[in-house]
Amino acid sequence: MADEQALATDTVGLLEGIATTRAIRRYKDEPIPDDVLRDIFFAATRAPSGSNRQPFRFIVLTDSDTAVKAKELIAVGAQKLWNHKRNNDGYDENSGTIDDSPKARMARTMQSYVDNFANVPVLVLAVMVRYREPNPLEGASVYPACQNLLLAARARGYGGVLTGFHGFVDSELRDLLQIPENAFIAASITLGKPEGAHGPVRRVPMKELIYSDSWGESPEWATDPPGTAFTTSGPPR
Repeated sequence: MADEQALATDTVGLLEGIATTRAIRRYKDEPIPDDVLRDIFFAATRAPSGSNRQPFRFIVLTDSDTAVKAKELIAVGAQKLWNHKRNNDGYDENSGTIDDSPKARMARTMQSYVDNFANVPVLVLAVMVRYREPNPLEGASVYPACQNLLLAARARGYGGVLTGFHGFVDSELRDLLQIPENAFIAASITLGKPEGAHGPVRRVPMKELIYSDSWGESPEWATDPPGTAFTTSGPPR
């Protein structure tokens, strides 16, 4: 019988982890230990799925020759997507010209992220094995596992972000990683030890998102905890 592994002790509670699991795009230049990866992916594979089919699969890419090639491939897609978004969302216009504005800071963060994408400590491809024709609801059987993954990374002192950068090089990745035709790559997720300071998640107030009985009617209990910081929806203005 294989040695049993005890569950890891969380460094944060569940609710605090949810409130502080944000997109982490800056990482220290250090690997993620195998025991931490085990804990992260144990949590990921506890996620729900339709009829408990568990169609999610994770390809974990660290420092092998294949991993390096995959990271370099997706780095090309990352640059293309960010360049498109930077132009379309006007990151270099209006407040983007002010050095310390949220828009300018985000642009610098994203540029640094895509410039260094090939060097991320861990790249994860979340893949779903299809058991029927493509369906708009099929993501419900893979994306909860991705969120579990990110929450577990936060609990173990690490961080990451889910991207769609792989979409630009899907066929090349399939050839490189021998991904079967009946599986689709749902997300490319980077992971690592966070570099720098990262505050809690910011969202719009609950009352703008929670309705009671009918559309637009917010319940009285939909109030955010004291000290909650807010943001507007969409890209920085």
